[in-house]
Amino acid sequence: MRLGAKDELKVYFQDEGRFGRMANPVSCWAPKPLRPNLPLQRIREYTYVYSAVCPQDEDVFSLILPRSDSEMMSIFLREFAEYRDSRKTLMIMDQAPWHVGKDVKAQSSVLVEYQPAYSSELNPAEHFWDHVREKYTSNRFWNSMNEMEDFLCSSLAECQKDRETIKSFSSFDWMVYK
Repeated sequence: MRLGAKDELKVYFQDEGRFGRMANPVSCWAPKPLRPNLPLQRIREYTYVYSAVCPQDEDVFSLILPRSDSEMMSIFLREFAEYRDSRKTLMIMDQAPWHVGKDVKAQSSVLVEYQPAYSSELNPAEHFWDHVREKYTSNRFWNSMNEMEDFLCSSLAECQKDRETIKSFSSFDWMVYK
């Protein structure tokens, strides 16, 4: 990818998060003497949220897909390139097999670079999952995958609008933009 003098390269960090109907209750506050009663479900149905986070612009792009594989990664890259209107973008991601596989269909406007192995703490998209799980999905019960995915859609749309929160978990002191 060649950049002209007027082109501005935006940097996004990408990752996937798995969400499902397998409840993991977490602590929550309640006034004494109440004890919250949370339903527990052990249904192993999952969906995957592919997201890319741009700390510089406090922007998030997300797509809910049924699996985590090279085909879904190709769909994500294609939709992301369209979202960016084919503007030149650097996407940094981990080295998951479905990221580096020969079956992944690259996009000419998206330059992909891989972060070092076992360095997930360097990826702001990893912190995005902490935020979504803490604020939106903890202690929730869904009667169906459609219900859960609808909830995820509205939660992700709300997250995308909250630029200040995106900045709070994605802007690390080692990031420098000029």
